[in-house]
Amino acid sequence: MVVMGRIAAAQGIKGWVKIQPYTEYLDSLLGYRSWWIGHEHGPWREVEVQQCEVHNKTLAAQLPDCPDRNAAEKLKGLLIAVPRSSLPQQTEDEYYWSDLIGLAVVNEEGMQLGTVANLLETGANQVLSIKGDSGEILIPFVASAIKQVDVKNKIIRVDWSADY
Repeated sequence: MVVMGRIAAAQGIKGWVKIQPYTEYLDSLLGYRSWWIGHEHGPWREVEVQQCEVHNKTLAAQLPDCPDRNAAEKLKGLLIAVPRSSLPQQTEDEYYWSDLIGLAVVNEEGMQLGTVANLLETGANQVLSIKGDSGEILIPFVASAIKQVDVKNKIIRVDWSADY
């Protein structure tokens, strides 16, 4: 399974949920008619997406067994995933944005800054949201800051000081 986003909140009063995608393109989840929802370490369940559309910088979706806002609020925080086998093949040096979530971030001095909690779209570029002991650090996903992404070893090396 590849985590593609999370349910951020209820959307309106008719059972829709707001989805924060973890994908490079906002509409990437629109191509999948079924999703798996659950917590990071399970349990997961497959759901057939009834409707899904782009809504500002998020997605809004209607899921089964979610008739009203109260039901939608109970889904807040659940992750959305699809089977890795349903994704397009990658070359060896490519990765999915969702593969970055949870990776350790270490600067060039060897200091661990934290782990990737989220990716933010700013318009100009993606930004890594890093959660660490000192709170949240935002690092632009640009070549001058990101020196190495090593998904296999679960680490991102950056040219970034802890006090920026």
